[in-house]
Amino acid sequence: MKSPRKTKAALGADVLGAPPPRSRSAESAAAIGTEGAVNTVSRPITIHDVARHAGVGSMTVSRVIRGTTNVSPAMREKVEASVRALNYQVNVAARATRSRATAARVGILYSNPSASYLSEIMMGGLEESSRLASHLMLERCEGLAGQRQAVERLLAAGVDGVILPPPLCDSRQTIDMLRAEGVTVLALATARPMQDVSSVRIDDYEGALAMTRHLIALGHRDIAFIKGDPEHTPTELRFEGFLAGMAEADLAVRPEWIVQGLFTYRSGLVAAEKLFEARVRPSAIFASNDDMAAATLAVAHGRQIAVPRDLSVCGFDDTAVASTVWPELTTIHQPIADMGRAAVALIVDEIRARKLGGTQRPAHKLMSFTLVDRASSGLAPP
Repeated sequence: MKSPRKTKAALGADVLGAPPPRSRSAESAAAIGTEGAVNTVSRPITIHDVARHAGVGSMTVSRVIRGTTNVSPAMREKVEASVRALNYQVNVAARATRSRATAARVGILYSNPSASYLSEIMMGGLEESSRLASHLMLERCEGLAGQRQAVERLLAAGVDGVILPPPLCDSRQTIDMLRAEGVTVLALATARPMQDVSSVRIDDYEGALAMTRHLIALGHRDIAFIKGDPEHTPTELRFEGFLAGMAEADLAVRPEWIVQGLFTYRSGLVAAEKLFEARVRPSAIFASNDDMAAATLAVAHGRQIAVPRDLSVCGFDDTAVASTVWPELTTIHQPIADMGRAAVALIVDEIRARKLGGTQRPAHKLMSFTLVDRASSGLAPP
């Protein structure tokens, strides 16, 4: 590659025989000015110079250099071309200083009692936070007073951002409480994302509809449903998806076959007992999460009901419990670990943009679900 053409100021200096030839990056800096002006200051090329050359924002250049995935191939190629053209070299010492200044401390504030769900979030979140050299902290809270105390502990630890899993992801009060302290917030697994808060989620309605269609395709007509915690927005969307599937097949929904649960194993035991005590027993039970579905299996075993010969049981989420019970659960796979990774990546980007004096619009990431057909579902009994 040819060396950058010298400016008139640089040629004049050579004629006078004053300074020795400058480095290539310094000459490039001299050739870059604001709005076409010539900059004769001898200095290294900066990330801002690369951004001006490529016609993009500094944060985009930073993402390309750091190797993050949320940059389009065309944009990445454009930035890399400018890096080569300007012979930009990363200042390792400066990067280390900036890394300390922009290191992100992320908290996860939770009140979800499902240990399997939380462990999957943490697995993905810890992997991503390690990759991004950020720090991840976990705080549990109970009730409004507990939320305030947990927020105070996170603030005392110097947290920059907080990820909120259900049900806190839908609490405007909690979100506003954190934002009043200058904390970045992300809603994880909300079913009704807020326009001004970044989120990572799946389509709970479509997931429940897919499972209901699966059971109907197996010949089931008498299908019961165990609802989740009413404080979680996915609860209603999953129920609505079930109702839509039943209506689509012109099937009646018996009121006694709709039972309230709380997304816990214990609430699943109580709900399953109610269903089995009904005058007419359903041929299939669709529980709103795997913990309640696993509890339903336990109650069925205790009553000598063969699964799936006499009863099909399905869950939602595909947490670890789904493949550790017998028979293994047919369920909707929610990529919880991947959602944890995506949540950390998004919130770290927002935190770093803020620390560098920039702003970043809320991002909403919709992830795919899959129906996992295992041994707990089968053809409807004759």
